[in-house]
Amino acid sequence: MIEAALSLPGVKLAVVAQQPLDDLPERLASQLVGHWQVHDVTDVAQLTWAVRELHTRVGNLDRLFGAYEQLQVPLAEVREHFNVPGMRPEAARRFRDKALMKATLRAAGLPCARHCLVTTADDAWQFARDVGFPLVAKPPAGAGARSTERIENGAALGAWLAKHPPHTSDPLLLEEFLSGREHSLETVTINGKAVWHSLTHYDPTPLEVLEQPWVQWCVVLPREIDDPKYDDIRDIGARSLAALGMDTGVSHCEWFRRSDGSVAISEIAARPPGAQITTIISRAHDIDFVRAWAEVQLFGRFEIPERKYAVGAAYLRGQGQGHVTALEGMDTVVRELGALVTDYRLPAVGQAPTGSYEGEGFIILRHPDTDVVVRSLRRLISTLRVRLG
Repeated sequence: MIEAALSLPGVKLAVVAQQPLDDLPERLASQLVGHWQVHDVTDVAQLTWAVRELHTRVGNLDRLFGAYEQLQVPLAEVREHFNVPGMRPEAARRFRDKALMKATLRAAGLPCARHCLVTTADDAWQFARDVGFPLVAKPPAGAGARSTERIENGAALGAWLAKHPPHTSDPLLLEEFLSGREHSLETVTINGKAVWHSLTHYDPTPLEVLEQPWVQWCVVLPREIDDPKYDDIRDIGARSLAALGMDTGVSHCEWFRRSDGSVAISEIAARPPGAQITTIISRAHDIDFVRAWAEVQLFGRFEIPERKYAVGAAYLRGQGQGHVTALEGMDTVVRELGALVTDYRLPAVGQAPTGSYEGEGFIILRHPDTDVVVRSLRRLISTLRVRLG
């Protein structure tokens, strides 16, 4: 992100970080006009202090931005404090607080999972009676399916409430369980208008991956993003961003296609996607999407790229318990699929498992034909094995 911003003409970049300046490569550190280290970059007081000090030493502040999910509300509060253009706190909270987000979407008549912000056990039991099982439990400000659980029945709900007693000062979020195929929708918005989109298919859903450690997760970005079958989610996505208050930026929406064909929004983040999707988008268009995002944030402009390829990623998850002991089947993958590989990070022997759906590594494939990418990913995950022991 730092390198991308520095590559744009006319940019003078200062960085606020928890890491010391020495952690940056010299070729980047030498180009910064300022650096301020804090203990906690998400703490508004520390962030305000850092920005004020940099402002005094470097000069006028024109933009303030970052990609980290937990940073979006603090950034918005500091922008407002210094009257810097960009998303304000009320909009940032609508994206960050999942209960507030869904209430906003439902008030605007947009389809999303039914939900309840639980502050008492009675709230949870009433919601279960109203919606039925299974349910999904998550923190209101979660990210990336972390700390998310499926609640199958009353016994599981009772156990969950005993483990996580809700309180007005520490509420939890219950949602209806959305079944169907899960996808993402990435959108570039300029001055409140959605000007470009991309989308992916998840196989299977991240929650299923977290629940079943043996499952290998894939993400496919089809070449045919303008197919009419996606008209509904493009429209719903743009309307959802308008309701939440997106002005200028890149967003990442997770959504479901139900078995009856209808669409439901799971959640939307006012930031670029994780899980290598930013890289996948870059490879599909032969661009640097991180640089494109920085240009959106800094100058409010985006050049529509040509979609040249379908792209997919397989996330390499360890099988068994312990640390990585072996990577099996790599010779076959290189021989059969090597020509399609654009990026990879392979697990190292001795590496500890991450415990996330992103696993211990990844391989990204691309080809002009979406079906070739899908078949190749299936071949890859059926051939390659990360052994733990």
